[in-house]
Amino acid sequence: MSETVKISEEQEVKQYFNELLELCPRCQTAEGRKLIQKAFDLANEAHKGVRRKSGELYILHPLAVARIVADEIGLGAKGVAAALLHDVVEDTDYTLDDIEGIFGEKVAGIVDGLTKLEGVFDQTRSKQAENFRKLLLTMVEDIRVILIKLADRLHNMRTLDSMPEHKRLKIAGETLYLYAPLAHRLGLYSIKSELEDLALKYEHPKIYHEISSKLTDYQNKTKHLITRFSLPIIERLSSEGYEFDIKGRPKSIYSIWRKMQKKQIPFEEVYDLLAIRIVFKPKPGIPEKAQCWTIYSLITDIYKPKPDRLRDWVSTPKANGYEALHATVMGPEGNWIEIQVRTERMDEIAEKGFAAHWKYKGSNDKESELDNWLQRIREVLDNPDSDSLEFLDDFKLNLFSQEIMIFTPKGDVKVMPKGSTALDLAFEIHTELGYKCIGAKVNYKLVPLSYELKSGDQVEILTSEKQTPKYEWINFVTTAKAKTRIKDAFKKERKVIIRQGEKKLEEALNEKKLTTNAKILKKLQKYYNLPSKEELYFKIGRGTINLDNLNKILSDKTANKWVRYWRLSFGKNKMVKKKTGKDGKKTQMVVSDDMEETEDYTIAPCCNPIPGDDVVGYLDENDKLILHSRKCPVAIRLMSSQGNRIVSAEWESHKILSFLAVINLSGIDQIGIVSKITKVISEDQTVNMRSIHVESHDGIFEGTIYLYIHNTEDLNNLIFNLMKIKGVHNVTRQERIHGN
Repeated sequence: MSETVKISEEQEVKQYFNELLELCPRCQTAEGRKLIQKAFDLANEAHKGVRRKSGELYILHPLAVARIVADEIGLGAKGVAAALLHDVVEDTDYTLDDIEGIFGEKVAGIVDGLTKLEGVFDQTRSKQAENFRKLLLTMVEDIRVILIKLADRLHNMRTLDSMPEHKRLKIAGETLYLYAPLAHRLGLYSIKSELEDLALKYEHPKIYHEISSKLTDYQNKTKHLITRFSLPIIERLSSEGYEFDIKGRPKSIYSIWRKMQKKQIPFEEVYDLLAIRIVFKPKPGIPEKAQCWTIYSLITDIYKPKPDRLRDWVSTPKANGYEALHATVMGPEGNWIEIQVRTERMDEIAEKGFAAHWKYKGSNDKESELDNWLQRIREVLDNPDSDSLEFLDDFKLNLFSQEIMIFTPKGDVKVMPKGSTALDLAFEIHTELGYKCIGAKVNYKLVPLSYELKSGDQVEILTSEKQTPKYEWINFVTTAKAKTRIKDAFKKERKVIIRQGEKKLEEALNEKKLTTNAKILKKLQKYYNLPSKEELYFKIGRGTINLDNLNKILSDKTANKWVRYWRLSFGKNKMVKKKTGKDGKKTQMVVSDDMEETEDYTIAPCCNPIPGDDVVGYLDENDKLILHSRKCPVAIRLMSSQGNRIVSAEWESHKILSFLAVINLSGIDQIGIVSKITKVISEDQTVNMRSIHVESHDGIFEGTIYLYIHNTEDLNNLIFNLMKIKGVHNVTRQERIHGN
């Protein structure tokens, strides 16, 4: 490398460091600057000569992480120093003791939490899940650990282009499953949105770029509308003496995509793309909440509000500290426009989350919500017997994005995840209350334990001394605390039942001159759709599963529920095309017409991808490829917990194999509508219909059609042709297939 390049790189590093010091408002004391300088000097020396996969100097990564921590999250000198040092122990010869000796116990503790676990793992445990668990253990002692980890993940996502595709999929899946919800839970809205957008960019690049392009066009076309909408508001608020900032708030690409998926609508029908945010400086002597409502009142004097779209997080902030008033009003050209009203303090907390609370500490008691949440995490972590993947799912339950407010008989408020039941609330109040719970009174009406609560319900828990916990309760609780407490109550009994189930299965197999092996267990797990062999043994032990039909399950090839398609009997069979990494592991697979479907790969029934869909491969214990759609929740969970088994996969031309697809239709019922639909399908040479079911009521028809199809292109052409039929209003593909 030439001397000139060296000098320019060193200058770039120096400039980056100087910018970091300027961008850190909480690092401006002489002591703070000295600590950061010392951390930078050590990290720069430790990572000397090392480069990232992108080719840039490695030190630029910790510098970028420290910059996010300082500027976008708002941590102080110790947090910034720990961010600069976060990879030193893991990647260089420095030890944790060295860091503690130079920087003290606090900084060393944070760095320890950010250092991945080493050593050999139990093969049944997920390395990703174990690392995440360790991170959380340190987080409950010092929240800065997770804030720096989120900054580290954000910079890795911003520079993910240089990684191979299977690694990109693993990191993007993990980000979507754990880190984005975690950022949301900690109130880091801008980081959460960017993580989600970047995950979408790498999991579904075509979709990402398509929505991004449409959004840019839409914003350019509606600039005049936002200006026209804002002018009367600016005049009114200025005349009332408010100091404020008003600007358009672009909706994130990921949130638009989610809405399109959820409502099965195109981009053009997402109606809340237009939004503005008003951030004002509160007038002294008047409560902030009252001023938010005054501004809302002034705006609704100009524009008519949509009554069901008012969201008041000023009176009762979200559990992550978020405060704002949201409303949707009718704009000047017949467009619904969302408005958000916040004070400067609320805006900083919304952008920087709990880190910003430190700045306002003492002004209110919102931070106790963070303490409550951390306490819940401690409770999940305190269960040493839990399987690491089960732990990940339990933890995910604590990352709820939607909350409901529940009132106690005395009028106290409890914030619970959406979907919580009366029993969840009982366990939330006290474990013993959960164990003795027999029902509840919701708004003075008697309801069962499984009753799903709604925001605003007033709930009284009913108990009986004779009540004992039932294991079946686990099926209708949603919070991690309730699930953990129910499991705790049955821990000893569960182990005994599992042993009994194992013995029963062994005896049943011995009668058939068979012994328990991985293949048989896998077949039984798939047949009964169970996540682990322990759960299988438990259900056998309890008698929930009897073994009368063991012969049928073991001999019937259709018991393998993965296979959801058929194959025409021509075409020679070739080997699956594979790419392997340096360690000899498969990293990419190409699924072609000539592959043997039952031996080389199978289609996951949870999402049923067909050629043309974005897919990802998961290698099971037998090294068999299972294809999932990249947007499938099961696939996202696998990427986040078993990333080493993920391979990137793609389709080649599929004109030999046919795959099962389902479409749903609806429209105005007319004479002959069914024959018109079947005529279009029968005329399409690329499609075979398996079955059709149509129901009509009140002049509207709804239908479901099962088809054998080659790829998404053929399916989209068929949908386009069906939409041309007069009376057909909606045709969509159903991605989860039931009952076939």
